[in-house]
Amino acid sequence: MATFTKTNGTTQPVFALDVANGSIAGTANVAAQGPVMLSGPKLDFFLLTANAALTNAGNVNGYLNNVFQAIQSGAGITGGGAGGTIAFYQAGATAGTINLAIYPSGAYTTATLVAAAQTANATGGLNIGIPTGNVSNAATFTSLVA
Repeated sequence: MATFTKTNGTTQPVFALDVANGSIAGTANVAAQGPVMLSGPKLDFFLLTANAALTNAGNVNGYLNNVFQAIQSGAGITGGGAGGTIAFYQAGATAGTINLAIYPSGAYTTATLVAAAQTANATGGLNIGIPTGNVSNAATFTSLVA
């Protein structure tokens, strides 16, 4: 295998991360620079199970959209919480399920998440709801890798 001798450069990531820390000295303490997390920030994972299948709930102003908007706006959180950003989701791997990955970590507990999601109950022309006991931290996503 061919190799070459580096004459410049550091361990500074090539990617744009969450912090703009500028260039670092080549002799800088690597541990002091913090972790490099190219996959993004820490996420919290939740599984919500609705009262009915979600096969007809994906239209623009439909039930799923309203659930997502409620969660991201913090609707239903006592004290007017800020909510969280849905990094990714999967709906319907099992009929009526919604798997979510939410940023920032700690933005929601299962109780506050279901309170936000319930503000969308019976919307979008569908009478679907998410009961209080139907939220857990056991999200399971279907892999796209064969």
